Amino acid sequence: MANSPQSKKRARQNEKRYAVNKARRSRIRTYLRKVEEAIASGDKEAATAALVAAQPELMRGVTKGVFHKNTASRKMSRLSSRVKSLA
Repeated sequence: MANSPQSKKRARQNEKRYAVNKARRSRIRTYLRKVEEAIASGDKEAATAALVAAQPELMRGVTKGVFHKNTASRKMSRLSSRVKSLA
């Protein structure tokens, strides 16, 4: 348990950051899930539109420190290649 005033403040700050990061991560995953669903349905136009909407969200997660840059790049690369392969 936190004892010093600074450690108590740090604990409060960590709770706030955790809530914000959790919301951001959830939002990004929702965008990624929309792309996955569009790919599964086989609709290339919807998948492309969902991918275009997901990309800035994913990169925003990188700038905010929720995801690592390489993780976001890997996800975008794999999703884009799957969208591209739709006939």
